[in-house]
Amino acid sequence: MGSIEDLEKRIARIEDGEAIKRLKARYAQASDTDYDWRTFGTLFTDDGVWESNAFGTYHGREAVTGFMKNVADTGMIKFAHHSMIPQWIDVADDGQTAHGRWYLIEFATMPDAAGSDRAVIITCIYEDDFRKVDGQWLFTKVGANFQFVTDWDKGWVEQQFRG
Repeated sequence: MGSIEDLEKRIARIEDGEAIKRLKARYAQASDTDYDWRTFGTLFTDDGVWESNAFGTYHGREAVTGFMKNVADTGMIKFAHHSMIPQWIDVADDGQTAHGRWYLIEFATMPDAAGSDRAVIITCIYEDDFRKVDGQWLFTKVGANFQFVTDWDKGWVEQQFRG
């Protein structure tokens, strides 16, 4: 049987995991509310990174925020519904850093090359890093590995990534 101190550490780790899940939920909500770039700015550390195999890499809170503002301003994604499926979260023993993995299934509206709106389905595996800053969990890295970004009527076999 563990000590009270061990139990307190276990409870703290569980609470940290729940706080990280809420952070990821805020990320999804910001995405789903017209890529609310102001909210994105509150979710990352100053040196945070957002990187993907489909939409580029952005270093620093300002660059991440700028990318999300561009998504919102250009209508690159006109509608989004992010369904995040948590796989696991590992909180470091010191309770100050963590790593987590999520699956994404996203339904979206994106314009095609001619500017016509298209129904799009997106899947992704997120590998994220976190740091606790002043008692609050923030992203230090969002790593988005997209499996496909495809028009609904074409599917991932015919069109893995939209042209």
